Amino acid sequence: MTEVVATNQTILVVGGGISGVTAALEAAECGKDVVLVEKSPTLGGRTTLLYRYFPKLCHPTCGLEINLRRIKANPRLRVLTMAEVVKISGSRGDYAATIRLSPRYVNENCTACGACAEAVEAKVDNPFNYNLDRMKAAYLPHAMAYPQRFVLHPSIIGTPEAEKARAACKYNAIDLDMKEETIELKAGAVIWATGWQPYDAARIQPYGYDRFANVITSVEFERLADPHGPTGGKILRPSDGKEAKDIAFIQCAGSRDENHLRHCSRICCMASLKQTSYVREAYGEDGKSTIYYIDIRAIDRFEEFYAKVRRDPCVKFIKSKVARIAEDRETKDLVLHGVDTEGYHRYANTHDLCVLAIGMEPSVNAADIPAEIIADSSGFIESSPEGSGAFGAGCATNALDVNRSVQSATAAALRAIQVINEVARAEA
Repeated sequence: MTEVVATNQTILVVGGGISGVTAALEAAECGKDVVLVEKSPTLGGRTTLLYRYFPKLCHPTCGLEINLRRIKANPRLRVLTMAEVVKISGSRGDYAATIRLSPRYVNENCTACGACAEAVEAKVDNPFNYNLDRMKAAYLPHAMAYPQRFVLHPSIIGTPEAEKARAACKYNAIDLDMKEETIELKAGAVIWATGWQPYDAARIQPYGYDRFANVITSVEFERLADPHGPTGGKILRPSDGKEAKDIAFIQCAGSRDENHLRHCSRICCMASLKQTSYVREAYGEDGKSTIYYIDIRAIDRFEEFYAKVRRDPCVKFIKSKVARIAEDRETKDLVLHGVDTEGYHRYANTHDLCVLAIGMEPSVNAADIPAEIIADSSGFIESSPEGSGAFGAGCATNALDVNRSVQSATAAALRAIQVINEVARAEA
């Protein structure tokens, strides 16, 4: 049975992405007790799925490594992975949370040696690569996963594959008797940082994401470009495995659209600008990128990065909202149809691959959050009622990039710390 000691002077942080980790660390390093709850087997969220950050094009691992060191060094921070908050009751300074823990089937004895993965033959879809490939059913989510502990996929529990994993482990770390648990804990304040998810591209019917293999999303393209991704960093077409050297990037795919997401998702323009650099690195002057855009929203310090991409002769900009995508049945090439609004002429442009700069929506709709918050029309957390001790952070509150998510999380931590200080003074 998992035991977690928490009081009304504890801060509960829900979500272990960059915002949740930031909020938890800021509060813990200010001397507050924090419980960080993450639904997946590891911390880091979607930031760990990036190949590179913009505008410096550095790898996320550098920032992740620093945060993991901070987590390991702070005894006031308790991390629960594979954990989901299902209920919160109470009020500011006195919350009770119900948390459901899913079994990992691997205990703390795990050294991440990988023997269980070598023994298991069964494979499952790999969520780290947005299911573009498959992985062993005994797996470490990624090289820098925290906790650094393997997971057995529930599909093999009760099968000979699970027994293979147990027999291969020299450290008695495989526990096939683990069961789902429910625990209760107290908290004085709650920070909700459950992040974002990509909008369902299949709902944008004119673009044929669910019909044409060579129409992919920006988050999938990010994994294709990563050397640790499903293709070893090679930008290959899903239809035939050929190199994709002429790539179309469609902006606002699902964003700023009354039929889909009304809001601007903020990161999409910068994501596509960044991804043109992947094409350039892969193919040099043989790689061609075409960005179809309504307008480019590169604000603050990103304007310089945008200007740099604009100067690249291998990148072309077409001011247009693509009307529809068709596929050449023989070659599987994609033909984009629309009207270039700079000159107002129709086009039918052919490309090897099309990348949809997909919009962001909250992973958990604010209306479904089991705490007192106010939702906006897009499902983000708009605010907290007056007198509440529950606060939103990061992309749970709006479509934000990494930098702004960290700022939002720091602000949420400060508000939660104020609540805990009030509790402490009242009990002194």
